[in-house]
Amino acid sequence: MREELSVLIQSQYPLIYLVTFEEQRAEQTIAAIAQKKGPRRLYTWTMTHGIMEYGQGRNATQHNNTLSPEAALDWTIRQREPSIFVFKDLHPFKDSAAVTRGLRDAIESFKGTQKTIILMSPVQEIPVELEKEVVVLDFTLPTMSELNQVLSAELDKARTSNITTEGREKLLKAALGLTRDEAEKVFRKSRVMAGRLTEAEVDIVLSEKKQLIRRNGILDYIEEDETLDSVGGLDELKHWLRQRSNAFTERAREYGLPQPKGMLILGVPGCGKSLIAKTTARLWGLPLMRLDMGRVYDGSMVGRSEANLRNALKTAESISPAILFIDEIDKAFAGSAGSADSDGGTSSRIFGSFLTWMQEKTSPVFVMATANRVERLPSEFLRKGRFDEIFFVDLPNEEERKEIFKIHLSKRRRDVSRFDFEQLTKVCEGFSGAEIEQGLISAMYEAFAQGREFNQLDIIAAIRSTLPLSKTMSEQVTALRDWARQRARPAAASVAEYQRMEF
Repeated sequence: MREELSVLIQSQYPLIYLVTFEEQRAEQTIAAIAQKKGPRRLYTWTMTHGIMEYGQGRNATQHNNTLSPEAALDWTIRQREPSIFVFKDLHPFKDSAAVTRGLRDAIESFKGTQKTIILMSPVQEIPVELEKEVVVLDFTLPTMSELNQVLSAELDKARTSNITTEGREKLLKAALGLTRDEAEKVFRKSRVMAGRLTEAEVDIVLSEKKQLIRRNGILDYIEEDETLDSVGGLDELKHWLRQRSNAFTERAREYGLPQPKGMLILGVPGCGKSLIAKTTARLWGLPLMRLDMGRVYDGSMVGRSEANLRNALKTAESISPAILFIDEIDKAFAGSAGSADSDGGTSSRIFGSFLTWMQEKTSPVFVMATANRVERLPSEFLRKGRFDEIFFVDLPNEEERKEIFKIHLSKRRRDVSRFDFEQLTKVCEGFSGAEIEQGLISAMYEAFAQGREFNQLDIIAAIRSTLPLSKTMSEQVTALRDWARQRARPAAASVAEYQRMEF
């Protein structure tokens, strides 16, 4: 980004829009470019102080009568020497005809000169009149090298700190995605809370990333205590995930492996699709973010929904490597094909933006999506290459039902030897994992109300009084199975092995 900004200034681009929250770090970068290439004088403008020369005292270099943006733009036009003018937070004036006209006049007068205006703001809002004149740049977050300087400064203050090379790398990787100021504060917080800085304080650094996600408002940070062993069955899917547990390491890159893109999990509701996504984050040791598509859509302003999606994806990339979880994606993008008649094409544009991002992203963000109704998904979403793999999670077979019972009973009672798992497994044929759990909970409530311990008969009675989804929606389940038989990879090991033998 720094090189690109330098090239644009040297190429006499009159107007640049720099999107960043880090004013001070961005100013330092621009100042270095101004001194190295030119040199050029550097001025900054704010609505509180007007135009000031960078690096000089306020009283000595503050130019009177430049508090209004119109007056400040007029002042820049009258300057003759090579200069860079940084206007901070001009976006609230984007609807002002006088400011827009002033910018266009400045652009015209700057042609053929060594003068450039840089609009610096955390919000990208550009008047339509300037769209053909401006170049937009995102000021990149600190690199590992820059964060290492911040960490070294904090380690110097914590004289008792004794951190290994591996520990330093862990802390720096945990801090990737934070601004320089955020990194300084969280390193300082770690030192205050622990009395020193070591690799053990990685969790404190990660807590700052949780705050970053929460401030976004569209993404949710999910913490899951369960492990992959808490999911009954699905051995083929588990094997695939375990194989890729080190896929985001440098060792994998050196081996020549590409970064995984994502996976789509189709299946019958209640069969563990969402739980698999949550436990994968713990298996891989990556933060898990849930993208709530309901929060993305915002009809208050034209283009707001698209901006929400861009900001959410940008946040996900900033804290990568990470897992982006989209639950029931079939509902999120179901109406994208005909959205021109319902929402002015917003859904179609959001769907197109998301597909483009998935195709072109280079950041290590692994997309885990789940769906129940495959017929609702657009065909573009299912084509090969969009996801690394498409898995189908069917109703649990006999062996998997037994494993599910053992998992749920072991969570609630230490001794499960009194239960006949063979009988329980046969009684709940056609039940999903969620239905088995709810049947067990219902049996426990019944026994609890009677003031006694629940038993085998309570569970059987609760299950027999329940009508599973496989019967109430048998047509839907059958259609999904027929579709997945030839188009998706089975999550159960027994089915996958049978298909390989058949092939």
